[in-house]
Amino acid sequence: MAVQTFAAIYIGSYEVSIKIFEITSKKIHKVDHLRSRLELGRDVYRSGSIGYQLVDELCEILKEFSRVIKEYGVSHYEAYASVIFHSASNELFLLDQIRLRTGIEVQVLSNSEHRFISYKSVAGRPEFEEIIAQSAAFVDIGGASMQITLFKKGNLITTQQLEMGTIRMRELLADRGKTLAQYQNQLEEYIQKKLETLMQLYLKENVAYVVLMGDYCTELMKNVAKDDARECVVKGEKLIKYISKLQKKTIQEISKELNLSNRNDPLIVPSMILCKVLVSNFGGEKVWIPGLNIHDGIAYDYAYKNKIIKGYHDFDQDVLSAARHLSEHYGSYSEHLNALQDIAGQIFDAMKRIHGLSKRERLLLQVAAILHDCGKYVSFVNSPGMAYHIVMASEIIGLSHRERQIVALTILYNNNELDDYEDISVELDQEGYLIIAKLAAILRVANALDQSHKQKFKRLRIALKERELVCTVESLEDISLEQALFASKTKFFENVYSIKPVLKEKRVYLVE
Repeated sequence: MAVQTFAAIYIGSYEVSIKIFEITSKKIHKVDHLRSRLELGRDVYRSGSIGYQLVDELCEILKEFSRVIKEYGVSHYEAYASVIFHSASNELFLLDQIRLRTGIEVQVLSNSEHRFISYKSVAGRPEFEEIIAQSAAFVDIGGASMQITLFKKGNLITTQQLEMGTIRMRELLADRGKTLAQYQNQLEEYIQKKLETLMQLYLKENVAYVVLMGDYCTELMKNVAKDDARECVVKGEKLIKYISKLQKKTIQEISKELNLSNRNDPLIVPSMILCKVLVSNFGGEKVWIPGLNIHDGIAYDYAYKNKIIKGYHDFDQDVLSAARHLSEHYGSYSEHLNALQDIAGQIFDAMKRIHGLSKRERLLLQVAAILHDCGKYVSFVNSPGMAYHIVMASEIIGLSHRERQIVALTILYNNNELDDYEDISVELDQEGYLIIAKLAAILRVANALDQSHKQKFKRLRIALKERELVCTVESLEDISLEQALFASKTKFFENVYSIKPVLKEKRVYLVE
């Protein structure tokens, strides 16, 4: 059995760390984990940039990691930095210094990319499917923010970012309470208030499981569930009681009890209060703390993409499920969207050797079909523009920022005239521009085939014949509306592909 040694490096808002893994087709095994405290986030929050002293410290840490990589004979590594880098005014210079001084290429993650990688580490576990089968809240706690992803009956409902990370809250409230008890009360009240709207919109009933990821969560689990630590599951009520007990102690006493390396760790208090309030609000009967972090997600992502391991979870279905619930949230989900998604997929498949797009772009087309009407919730006159803003402002776990932009622009140009590339080249490269044009062209034809939103066709066959895309329909209903508007709605498709869509009707007669 072939074994690959892999290293995952992560530069977070308060810590720089590396995990070494051995990867086989059977499992991903952690070999070593090195961590170094470095509060980059504090500099960014206070001054807007990362100071030269911290840059020097960061580069020295990464040089040490380079030596570790060589010592372990690592065959491949990936290095990522948190979204906090995007908030630093000297981001580009910092990344250049890291590359020149350490030889390590660092990729800065957007929030959606970061959370998806972390989510993969948990969703890749076989027990995950059982946990989300009822209802679950997956919470990923970071230094700058946290991500809450809700599941019901195995389907992803929504994912939301809340700016309530441990460092952010410490910077906001640590100096405002005269005593530790006051500080803790302020944290509880602040978190409670921030969760109110989320609870009102998405949580009408308690969840069966709360899944917690983040620093200090594992330490809490070890002390709460000493008799069953391997399963990493504890009753929600038991965890709440234990944290309430810890709140009566000093930070030094808490750090000692949890066996933290820093006996005066300032982030333990906001972290444990977050866990307590989240579990209490979600009403989680059970809490699962799998003890994983973003490094495990990076390793899983590498192994899965390189086909070393097989995945347990269908992440594409998460994307589609999130899109459907977002559409429902804005009152636009209907049978028309189901039909449109299916028709668009048929056209995409028929045009495979012409458009040169991949399975991933097919998924983006499906998401665009599901969300293309959501803008009507805001404006009927400017529905495409409103839909664009809704998609760009929404988190769809599994889609990167660029992919979300492609979906949003595909929806925009489903109705609006496509802008010249020069007019939008600042936010989009040529490859992205071509993808959007191709997807929007397909979506326009799909819409033209269900112009009445009544799904009139009993059967639809789509085939590419020479320079024509022949859409043969069988219907018992009058399709004169679709026929009348088809040519005008499909002109853009002809311009993009140099192929003419043709609508043909095959008569269907009722036999009495």
